[in-house]
Amino acid sequence: MKRNALVLGVMIVGISLMLWAGWHNLRERHIAMQKAEANHVVLTPAQPSQSAQGDDSEDVDPGAKLRGKTAPAFTLSTVDGKQVSLADYKGRPVLVNFWATWCAPCKIEMPWFEELRKQYAGQGFEILGITADVDAGKDVIAKSAQKIGVTYPILLSTDKVQDAYGGVEYLPMSFYVDRDGKVVEATTGLSSKNEIEANIKKIVASGSTTADVKGGE
Repeated sequence: MKRNALVLGVMIVGISLMLWAGWHNLRERHIAMQKAEANHVVLTPAQPSQSAQGDDSEDVDPGAKLRGKTAPAFTLSTVDGKQVSLADYKGRPVLVNFWATWCAPCKIEMPWFEELRKQYAGQGFEILGITADVDAGKDVIAKSAQKIGVTYPILLSTDKVQDAYGGVEYLPMSFYVDRDGKVVEATTGLSSKNEIEANIKKIVASGSTTADVKGGE
């Protein structure tokens, strides 16, 4: 009788361990999938007719060469005709984001930009959205930005500016410029919200501590 009880006890313990191991493995797999999804990068060719080739090559990170260097200067027109220069924001942390009206990944992260812009506005943070599809027309671009809920400046790109920032062959592309005007980080493709905020924190914290906030309100 005692032997049977002992065997039964061992079986119950064994089954319990198997169930726990199964639950643990399932939980670990779920966490891994969440992390993979959070770090997922989507690349969109800057021209709809182009194909995204060589995703695992350095070509998909053309902005990398600008890291640690002074951000290329530019003066561009907004959709309502105002002239805006990167120099207007000297002394402030700035996110320069290239996007297009047809770029779905761009439209995913732009509401995050808007939310984080408000969150870090007190520290001088600003975003300049440069649209790469000027052929779409100012009205279409303005309506698209309005529909997304963007209130930061939307600028019309030129080939010269795109070349200066590595060609902008894929969208979205973002350059995180610190208070000293240097590119702290450059990203290609859709970033997670956590990654975007981490990069914003870098440029807010780095560089000169005396922000010149005369630009662009």
